[in-house]
Amino acid sequence: MALPLLLVTSCREHKTMPSVMFGQSDQTQDTADYDLADIQSAGEIIVATLSGPDTYYEYRGQGFGLQYHIAEAYARSIGARLRMEIANDTSELIRRLTSGEVDMVAAKLPQSTGFATVHDEWTLRNDSPTLLASVSDWWTDDTRSHYLELELQRTRPRPKAKLSLRPPMLSRQKGIISQWDEYFIRYSSVVGWDWRLLAAQCYQESAFDPRAVSWAGAQGLMQLMPATSARMGLSLAQVFEPERNIDGGARYLRLLNGQFADITNPQERIKFVLAAYNGGPGHVRDAMALATKHGRNPRRWADVDVFILKLAEPNYYRDPVVKYGYLRGSETSGYVRQILARWAAYRGAAPSHSGATPLPSSGKNPRLRSRSEFITDSILIH
Repeated sequence: MALPLLLVTSCREHKTMPSVMFGQSDQTQDTADYDLADIQSAGEIIVATLSGPDTYYEYRGQGFGLQYHIAEAYARSIGARLRMEIANDTSELIRRLTSGEVDMVAAKLPQSTGFATVHDEWTLRNDSPTLLASVSDWWTDDTRSHYLELELQRTRPRPKAKLSLRPPMLSRQKGIISQWDEYFIRYSSVVGWDWRLLAAQCYQESAFDPRAVSWAGAQGLMQLMPATSARMGLSLAQVFEPERNIDGGARYLRLLNGQFADITNPQERIKFVLAAYNGGPGHVRDAMALATKHGRNPRRWADVDVFILKLAEPNYYRDPVVKYGYLRGSETSGYVRQILARWAAYRGAAPSHSGATPLPSSGKNPRLRSRSEFITDSILIH
């Protein structure tokens, strides 16, 4: 996961510390420079950029954005891992590149800085000639278009599931929300939620499809990101086991619930936790910081939701109080709103204890009902 640029000071000891006045570069050559061989020896290349949908942003703890993915591919080509860092403005990018705290900038800087540029996209110091030559050779005329197409494919909206086969509620009459109700009842106690709220969230995530995989790589019923699954102790195979996935999702919700313990109203805290599950807790804290700055209540969701939406706007996601940058705010805001609406519908339709037949705990998936059974026995809740 990338770390906010303004909070991270690299402990890297560069062999030269060039000094730059804005508009003039005076890079000293008293000692050997920190160049490609040093980066490969350290095993890490540090790239700075501005946050944004076309450069770099975090979603569920994973990096995305065109410049991020291009930089990641270049890092792999030289056998190094990528550390991506974000700045609030170009002056900060210039300072970090000048001081040697980052190896290059994945953003266009003013030509007056005197730095070297590659295809007007990346900026490097002239005193790293081997790195500059390597980047120039690697970045062909087709590089950007290739990764842009991959980014468009990755982020293109896709249906979550075949909703006609997986309605939001199986039987209003019998009080059955889904075939996984027994698991929702069992594991909702982990986070201390109404089981129907956990069911409402699961439908929002995967439409009750245990094999669902999102554009971002989230997996299973509760759409756990690979890093989150590993953190919750799930193996690659267990991610697609309904019981294990719901258990992992509930334990992750409990973790987030603890991170927002300062929201003392439990009903309000649910909204913050849901938003953090979708967009990441750092982005929610950023929206809370913006709410405070603008005189709103940072512990009232209606006030914070305004700034969740505004985190998609440059003048807000580049505000100095914001640490995690750009957020697909409309998605996170809608996620919370739709789950709460579905939860209300479930509470009006389903009893507090489901009439569903208990599911086996072996991890094997019960047979999915046929389309005709769904059509006969279901009601759509929007």
